[in-house]
Amino acid sequence: MSPINEKAISNAAASLEMEGFVILPEYKKLCEKLLNKEITMAEYIATVKTMQGINS
Repeated sequence: MSPINEKAISNAAASLEMEGFVILPEYKKLCEKLLNKEITMAEYIATVKTMQGINS
């Protein structure tokens, strides 16, 4: 992961954790794939919904 992407993900995770959310390593890896353009935004959203058990 590039240093810029790593810092961006770390900062975003820290911000969410301060709000009480739990950020699993799987979510960070998914964000890394999105930032590296290995997946599209549509694929990212679909994967997050699946991980959260959201059907729509």
